[in-house]
Amino acid sequence: MRSRNFMIGSTFVALLATGAIAQWALSKRVEAQGKGGDQAPKFEVDPLWPKPLPNHWVLGSTIGVSADAQDHIWIVHRGRSTNNNDENALDLKPPTAECCHAAPPILEFDQAGNLVNSWGGPGQGYEWPASNHGVTVDGKGFVWIGGNDANDNHVLKFTKDGKFVKQFGFAYANSGSNDTWAFHQVAKITVDDANNEAYISDGYGNKRVAVIDATTGAFKRYWGAYGNKPDDTNMGRYNPTAPAIQQFRNPVHCAELTKDRMLYVCDRVNDRIQVFTPEGKFVKEEFYMKNTLAAGSVWDIAFSKDAQQRFIYLADGQNDRVHIIDRQSLKLLTSFGDGGRQPGTFFGTHSIATDSKGNIYTTETYEGKRVQRFLYKGLGPVTKPYQGVVWPSK
Repeated sequence: MRSRNFMIGSTFVALLATGAIAQWALSKRVEAQGKGGDQAPKFEVDPLWPKPLPNHWVLGSTIGVSADAQDHIWIVHRGRSTNNNDENALDLKPPTAECCHAAPPILEFDQAGNLVNSWGGPGQGYEWPASNHGVTVDGKGFVWIGGNDANDNHVLKFTKDGKFVKQFGFAYANSGSNDTWAFHQVAKITVDDANNEAYISDGYGNKRVAVIDATTGAFKRYWGAYGNKPDDTNMGRYNPTAPAIQQFRNPVHCAELTKDRMLYVCDRVNDRIQVFTPEGKFVKEEFYMKNTLAAGSVWDIAFSKDAQQRFIYLADGQNDRVHIIDRQSLKLLTSFGDGGRQPGTFFGTHSIATDSKGNIYTTETYEGKRVQRFLYKGLGPVTKPYQGVVWPSK
């Protein structure tokens, strides 16, 4: 009996030692990854942000997000035009239920998730887009929006309280990619405060980046893919096995400027990011989820908030993910998210922004109709290319 107990005890000790060695080896691998391998920002969804809207308000397709200098989060959505009769029940004559109304198009939230301001829609002196698209709050506190309806060929500029400032371009004007008097279905605006220039992702109708004076609207320059002169010829459907085409496809969905003055452009349906100087000189490109068809993988980008802006966060509305990319090499490091309607999942991941703390905000188009926040949890080693839903650890 003693011999048997001794053997069991020896085996148990050996197993403990083996487990300890395995755990030690695993910790060393993780430590080595942290020292020499890829690192990337970590995130967790904040399922309680934002707080519920007042007044029986609901969102329509939510197609823009921006963080201002005070870390307030601004979104734009399409409201009644993208909601069904049940969602618009209080607006029907007679009302068919006690809920709901479409919220105003522009909503502003504080860090606690409180709605602190709302406005937008048709008004005197300007033409509100039939299908508003994208929102940007610049460093001077002006709010910019575009539109991607067939007749939305202009850009609007407001103060934060919704006072109209200026309209650039003209609704109902049939602009082409080489015109310098109007746009054609603008996806997004990015403002270079230091040089008082606005970069227009132009967009759903045109196939270019256009740069205008942010005060007067005067055209300064524009270009297409690879810095080429834009060509509005229909290039047909995207084919991932064919040579890369020398023009953008519709839509040119974003154009974002970094601190070191490089411009990153979303060529959405072509599944690629192209990088340019502010003057339009092509620098490099990379493809992401290259076999993605339909609406494409490269919808919108934001940058990490470290001084070097080491990382790109890419909203991918076709694959319902956020990709984390090393900005200098354009290497895809890891991705998170999945299709669904629960917190941390997506349905049409459309727009993305970061606040000063490094948190990510996303909006969803189609039937997604919401804004979500993902809390920054520091840097960590990349242990898998796809993380799934980044649910809170506690």
